[in-house]
Amino acid sequence: SKENDVLEMPRVQYFTMGANEWQGADNWPPEGVTMTPYYLSSEEGANSLYGDGRLSTKQPAKAGVDTFVYDPMLPVPSLGGGVCCTGNAVQPGSFDQREIELRNDVLVFTSDVLEETVEISGPIEVTLFVGSSAKDTDFTVKLIDVAPDGKAWNIDETIQRVRYREGYDRQVFMQPGDVYELTVSPMVSSATFEQGHRIRIEVSSSNFPRFARNLNTGGNNFDESEPTKATNEVHHSAKHPSRIVLPVVKKKK
Repeated sequence: SKENDVLEMPRVQYFTMGANEWQGADNWPPEGVTMTPYYLSSEEGANSLYGDGRLSTKQPAKAGVDTFVYDPMLPVPSLGGGVCCTGNAVQPGSFDQREIELRNDVLVFTSDVLEETVEISGPIEVTLFVGSSAKDTDFTVKLIDVAPDGKAWNIDETIQRVRYREGYDRQVFMQPGDVYELTVSPMVSSATFEQGHRIRIEVSSSNFPRFARNLNTGGNNFDESEPTKATNEVHHSAKHPSRIVLPVVKKKK
């Protein structure tokens, strides 16, 4: 109302994690946002925290592929996140993800140490070029803020079922040996990665029980009891530029 000046406030109010402050904007995303791609790459392999997966604003010089086995009977367990109303199934919040990143079925891609603070505010877009031995599988993505002491704090996460890559009104299955462009369901966040920190993403195929497991059969899942393992691939090259696109806010002068 006019009495409490709410009509004079910016149309969008949002909380920026890391900086731990409320901000206002007339539009979303805020003005001054540059959608900045960070490309996935690796040399020997991005499997686990001990792999050499990299996240960089430069496209990889060499073509590569990261491979892992997703077993629906041994899914990646959920650890925190922006969840609601799951009872005791998943505890919400931000937790050090390094115990998850010890798994060989989790691909870990990490940027260099940031020379200056990076703020992101807005939609976060993910495009992966994927393949699989299965007709259908899922791909998960988790955005992480890595502190100088190595602790890896989750910011947001998402998942995409590959059979719906061309829309939820149809099902298109995969063929072994082919590579498919997968637009992963977007995330939305506002956070700062402080100077001295690193930006990281995890890529896998399960986040259970927050998201239901894909049994990899191409069937209905809800009436099936016999899962199958899937050997899944994430490709990265000039031809297959797997990437996460972050809404980087222009530095305030």
